Amino acid sequence: MENADLFSVLKSRTRREILKTLMKREMHISGIAREFGISVAQASKHCKMLESRGLLSKKTFGRTQVLRARPDVLYGLLDFFSDESVVEVKQGASIIDALTQVAGVTVERADERGFVTSIDGEEGYYIYEVNGRLPNVPMENYRLEEDSTVELKKILHVKKKRMEIKVKKKEI
Repeated sequence: MENADLFSVLKSRTRREILKTLMKREMHISGIAREFGISVAQASKHCKMLESRGLLSKKTFGRTQVLRARPDVLYGLLDFFSDESVVEVKQGASIIDALTQVAGVTVERADERGFVTSIDGEEGYYIYEVNGRLPNVPMENYRLEEDSTVELKKILHVKKKRMEIKVKKKEI
């Protein structure tokens, strides 16, 4: 599936709102139609487009189908924009040793540990995965013993939930 297909299906405000709702809870087509004040046929058409692009999945209970969002597909869309490099290091080198060879990666040291502080000038907090797994040691301590794929992932400030908190004043 091409990324352009995902962008084209998401240009509809109604489809974006349906997807947003289904990221919070599973729903039946008639519930979606009611929620958005549209006909079941319209809701079905929107959902089929989202499903055809892999953004929704269905569970079937007898003759009833319940839809849910697949946020992993949206998150995967951003992978298209990532940069890729190939570097060589000696066996036993750390992730930090490898990163110092990659243009655009800024590594700073603090308390004898190395931290990635920016990539291509984009400051932020970064975590790493090795071969699809999140190690439980700092980058400085992870030793590369074989060919590996390392992915740096920026911790994005994506709003997952927003709360307005009201604080009651203490009575005097």
